Amino acid sequence: MEERMVPSFRTEDDFAIPASSPSHSLKRGVDVVLAAFLLVLSSPFILACAALVRISSRGPALYFQTRLGRFGKPFFIWKLRTMTHDCEKTSGARWAMRNDPRVTPIGKFLRITHFDELPQLWNVLKGDMSLVGPRPERPEFIPILEESMPRYRERMKIRPGVTGLAQVFLPPDTGIPSVRKKLQYDLFYIANTSLFLDLRLMIATVLQAIGLPSFLVRGALFLPAAANIEKPLETPRISLNTPQVIDKRSFESQPEVSA
Repeated sequence: MEERMVPSFRTEDDFAIPASSPSHSLKRGVDVVLAAFLLVLSSPFILACAALVRISSRGPALYFQTRLGRFGKPFFIWKLRTMTHDCEKTSGARWAMRNDPRVTPIGKFLRITHFDELPQLWNVLKGDMSLVGPRPERPEFIPILEESMPRYRERMKIRPGVTGLAQVFLPPDTGIPSVRKKLQYDLFYIANTSLFLDLRLMIATVLQAIGLPSFLVRGALFLPAAANIEKPLETPRISLNTPQVIDKRSFESQPEVSA
């Protein structure tokens, strides 16, 4: 496989936006207050879920993994483990699949409800993430995604989120076509971000996690219509038949590390 290097985004000039602004400062303040409150409130539940993960499958309950944040800055994201331990040891980095055999029974429940994301409240407090924003991507996938989608780096203008517009509307990524669709939602969110939209997305996340139908939740909260979000992006520069399994050894990145 041709060697590719993870792009290094070290200055805000690459993104053509200021490092800070009144709206960013306000959003950050809301993030800190709400994340602290939610982390205290959810701590007993996180511990209970961690215990279930630990006793139901081999390996640790928590793991951390390298992701790229605002301006492409790497950070460790925290999650409850939902897959078998060391599942990428032989396959290399790869997207999840529908009915992925690597997902444990407890992990399936955690993924459906998004409870596996709760430890990321700590990432929000640290400043790595926001409560609402695009999902942070793994550095292993960045070269092929940027080659396929020239506007992909634009989603790193802001801090990545625990939840977001794409997370509320779309299922998890399974390959380049699904990431391209997600990018439309991420760019729409960045262009229309507001505290009111963030509040509605957080409420939608909770309501969907407890099992309410997505279309009812989105309608009740007057979220943007999919038809207004899904705008054509630039023509991809690589074939959509590009293999979806990427060899970790081709990138300078840190592997998944269990805790």
